[in-house]
Amino acid sequence: MTGKKFYTEVEIQPCHWPTGYSKKNMFIGSCFTENVGTRMENLGFNTDINPFGILYNPVSVANAIEQMLDKKVYTESDLIEAGGLWHSFDHHGRFSAVNTGEALGKINSRMQDSAEYLTSTDFLFITFGTSWIYTHIATGKTVANCHKIAAREFQKLRLNVSQIVETITKAIERIFAVNSKLKIIFTVSPVRHWSDGVIENQRSKAALILAIDELLKGDFGKRMAYFPAYEIVMDELRDYRFYREDMIHLTEVAVDYIWEKFSEYYIDRKSRDTLRQVNKILLAKRHKPIHRNTPEFRKFVENTLRQIDRIESGNPHISLALEKRYFWEVLDEICNKMK
Repeated sequence: MTGKKFYTEVEIQPCHWPTGYSKKNMFIGSCFTENVGTRMENLGFNTDINPFGILYNPVSVANAIEQMLDKKVYTESDLIEAGGLWHSFDHHGRFSAVNTGEALGKINSRMQDSAEYLTSTDFLFITFGTSWIYTHIATGKTVANCHKIAAREFQKLRLNVSQIVETITKAIERIFAVNSKLKIIFTVSPVRHWSDGVIENQRSKAALILAIDELLKGDFGKRMAYFPAYEIVMDELRDYRFYREDMIHLTEVAVDYIWEKFSEYYIDRKSRDTLRQVNKILLAKRHKPIHRNTPEFRKFVENTLRQIDRIESGNPHISLALEKRYFWEVLDEICNKMK
């Protein structure tokens, strides 16, 4: 029985142009995008995560890319009022607000920063969640979020493979034209859209997977790749213990497992070595001693600050300013208490 595997292992194609600390990384798509993007952000990578908020379908992803390329300035005519809040159909609810000025302020401020980032980023990570789209009947607009507006005001449709390919191709043609160094990595979210039922969820995911396959065979295939997050969860983690209580979203253990796979194949070796050092700093920050105002803890804090300096001096693209400020504040507190 020694060496016998009790699960099917997903083969991951090696990435010939991995990302790293010297690269810029933009993430667009479903909540799974945020899981990986936030992990990289916390580890000091240069990231821009979901400038429109969480997006689930390919039409909304393509729209976000094109609006950033156009540097669109949103106005009151782009908003709709519902439930006491003003919303944008292009954006997640995190951009909604009680008045138009506040909503537009959040939307346009983020747009300005991310539009510049997109044209200079090295990597664009796109995660599709579903091939189902909702079109607002009154405006004819495919929405990124229904914002709890009544279902009767929307028409629901599942995109087919050719529609997804056509929609995304138009967007990536434009971005490749202005960003010659860009590489795109696609994923399909392993989070299931259970409201449509198990069969429709599978059909939806299948359309996304087939569409990405067609995109990789296209003119820009050499500048794109596919990371099999969906397949890893379905095959290597095919057990409900890897899901939260809702039986839909992944546990931290599952996200950690996927992150390990992702970092092994899509982050360069030097950066992987560095992120392990950065992770030690993050763990040190979470350390809560029983007795803070002691010589031992002071030494621990001073050693951590020296480690931060070593990491930053050896990696000019990394900024651990927040961590450094935190430990300096802790050190000041200890010194004042020990006087």
